[in-house]
Amino acid sequence: MPWWVWIVVGAILLGAELAFIDAQFYLVFFGTAALLVGMIGLGGIALPEWSQWLIFALLSIASMMFFRRRLYDLLRKHTEHMRIGPAGEEVTVTIDLLPGASCRVDYRGSTWTAQNNSEHTISADSRARIVRVDGLTLQIRPTAN
Repeated sequence: MPWWVWIVVGAILLGAELAFIDAQFYLVFFGTAALLVGMIGLGGIALPEWSQWLIFALLSIASMMFFRRRLYDLLRKHTEHMRIGPAGEEVTVTIDLLPGASCRVDYRGSTWTAQNNSEHTISADSRARIVRVDGLTLQIRPTAN
């Protein structure tokens, strides 16, 4: 394959990583490997097509295995930690909810099943804190007043 095709493919893969993919850094390694194979050809080293593909595969796999986690951690280390999931947020319970009982609550524009996982009854029209999510059920406790 001509050297310029490898460079074009590498640029497309790197551009796709930046534009479309959620920064998981898979295409970066394929794109970089393609660019390196293109640079070898640009440097005047004529390789048979099978060896170009072999070098591309080896560079892609090796760089992904050895550098992906480090690069991902390095870039994510400086970002603000985001809360994952609804734990800690509050919902309004519209009925008296006995311990272990379930009801429907509105949360972020959807109706969810909520289960009282405390020992205390949650009064009607009171706020409850989401403790965790089990499948499609919000586990809630009464908020401390």
